[in-house]
Amino acid sequence: MTTTTPRGLSRRELISRSLVAGGSFLVGTSWVTGQSAAWAVEVTALRPETMATLVQMARDIYPHDRIADEFYVVAVKGYDTAEQAGMVEAGIAALDAAAQGKGHASYLGAGWERDRVEILRGMEESPFFQTVRGGLVTGLYNQKAIWPLFGYEGESFSLGGYIDRGFNDINWL
Repeated sequence: MTTTTPRGLSRRELISRSLVAGGSFLVGTSWVTGQSAAWAVEVTALRPETMATLVQMARDIYPHDRIADEFYVVAVKGYDTAEQAGMVEAGIAALDAAAQGKGHASYLGAGWERDRVEILRGMEESPFFQTVRGGLVTGLYNQKAIWPLFGYEGESFSLGGYIDRGFNDINWL
């Protein structure tokens, strides 16, 4: 039995038109998806390989095993614009060049997290790295869907503040 996508591609055709960019991403001509196919993102200004690398970079900068890749995708999707594309493509090219200098085919080709983190440490003073890192602070942690994973209930002003709502419920002391 062959299932088809909304655009008329069978699953077999979709996979055959894909290339594996790294250990956990499938990359097509204008999209990126996790190998589990639990998420997918269409790219417009960036190359799909660039978006896959950007997602992995985001995960390596702020690693949380309990947060799915789809939340990292949301955090970096804002870089897929005509205004940001040049800076991001150049930054990812520099990241890949740094990885090649360490003996890897690309940043995504560095299979171990410790190797990718070492590559990132060599670039952490660059404007590209600082832009992405700074954008991730709000892009990732402002997503209400992940707040429960950290035990954060959200703002409390609209509910009367913390004084009357859990300020004194320390039961571990």
